Amino acid sequence: MGVSLMTRLAIKKNLMQVSTLAVLTTAIAGILSIGKAQAGVIDFDDLPGNVDWIQNGYKGFNWNNFAYLNSTNYFDPSAYRNGTVSNPNVAFNSGGDPASISINSGQFNFNSAYLTGAWNNGLNIRVEGLFQGSTKYSRTVNVGSTSPTLFNFNFLGIDNLRFTSFGGVNAGYNGSGTHFVLDNLTYNESESVPEPLTILGTLTAASIGVTLRCKQKQQKKAKTQA
Repeated sequence: MGVSLMTRLAIKKNLMQVSTLAVLTTAIAGILSIGKAQAGVIDFDDLPGNVDWIQNGYKGFNWNNFAYLNSTNYFDPSAYRNGTVSNPNVAFNSGGDPASISINSGQFNFNSAYLTGAWNNGLNIRVEGLFQGSTKYSRTVNVGSTSPTLFNFNFLGIDNLRFTSFGGVNAGYNGSGTHFVLDNLTYNESESVPEPLTILGTLTAASIGVTLRCKQKQQKKAKTQA
């Protein structure tokens, strides 16, 4: 039993719609993936020795006033050991002074980090995300000294991450100051997202491509039937 002309036309139309949708879906997925990279985790555990400065270039960043130590070899009790998420190393702000992480060019996303007060309970840490010298994000968190606390920041498109600690009450350890412990910092490299006109152009090009392919198939079929 033959298929009617109307049925063949309906099938052809549906196939064209499915093909167009598939191409546009692929194009949109590619656009949305821009700016998203696999998250990196900085745990400081690959740094050698017991204590030292974190050098510029480590993990692709510049490190200002950040040092690290091997908490398993550091005297106890202290929150350096309490604040360790992954053994053996943690980072800290030397002297309890402000510290920062930056890149020379481009942007990155600061996702999260574990923070602990090295000597003080109720330590305040102001975390700021900057881009080209202007503050985009600012959040102050409060931490204790007995265990690390995970904070999700989601600072997007920054080139400088600044930490300033203050306040709190001494926890009774054999040391003092507004030092904080930093471990397992997560980040993404951030890429620029296309402008709306670029996105529209991509989708238009994809749609035109589908239309041309369909016309070529129709012309080829017509020649075959001639």
